Amino acid sequence: MLAIGSVYSNQPIGVFDSGVGGLSIWKEIHELLPNESSIYLADSLNAPYGDKDKQTIIDLSVKNTELLLTRGCKLIVVACNTATTNAISYLRTHYNVPFIGIEPATKPAAIATQSKKIGILATRGTLVSELFINTSAKYRGDVEIIETIGEGLVPIIESGRLDDANALLKKYLNPMIESGVDNIVLGCSHYPFLQEQIKAMIPAGVTIIDSGAAVAKQTKNMLETLQIRSTNDSRKIEFYTNSNLEVLDLFLDKIGVADFESSYLNF
Repeated sequence: MLAIGSVYSNQPIGVFDSGVGGLSIWKEIHELLPNESSIYLADSLNAPYGDKDKQTIIDLSVKNTELLLTRGCKLIVVACNTATTNAISYLRTHYNVPFIGIEPATKPAAIATQSKKIGILATRGTLVSELFINTSAKYRGDVEIIETIGEGLVPIIESGRLDDANALLKKYLNPMIESGVDNIVLGCSHYPFLQEQIKAMIPAGVTIIDSGAAVAKQTKNMLETLQIRSTNDSRKIEFYTNSNLEVLDLFLDKIGVADFESSYLNF
């Protein structure tokens, strides 16, 4: 772990995901911590992580982590639910850098529900992970949790053709609505890019919850605790993909930061 008062305070925050989805997390971090430099890795070549076995997910997370460390990152955000739930314990054990993870927001949904029924839309890799199973078990006594695998959604988002997701979204959301959920958790960092479509398909009284703002707050708290918040007036923001640069640029435009540098990188 980095020492308090570390000389690394002006080094960048590293963020990685199995593609462009984690930009939804990066955006929240950037808005809360606008003076921080950051490096974003979109591992779109290997997307989705959610249908891979645990060891493969760990191996991919290690690859991304080591690349970010070679570029001097002072903290790494694993902006992928599947990578967090399957690999973050390994990463924290094997690397001397603080990690921030993301997992489905089961707790806030369970606290907020009035119907005592919540829905969680996530990848297979997240829903079968030990971390998710243990977390959700804490709330199952009081709340009915309806889990749905969002199979096929990540590849559609990675293609940039978001409207193509409508048929699948209806298939996955309708059983949740029919069962009476009043909170739906988006348990994959890609899914917030479908939020407007989801809103159009669900009753007005159903709340959509994602983890982006909470991850940003946790990142801020960690930087302050370790005293490694940036003290530099200048910042550098870099985005990299190992697949289609046009898709990365499309999503940077969607989050309103198309003026930052983006590049293809073979990783």
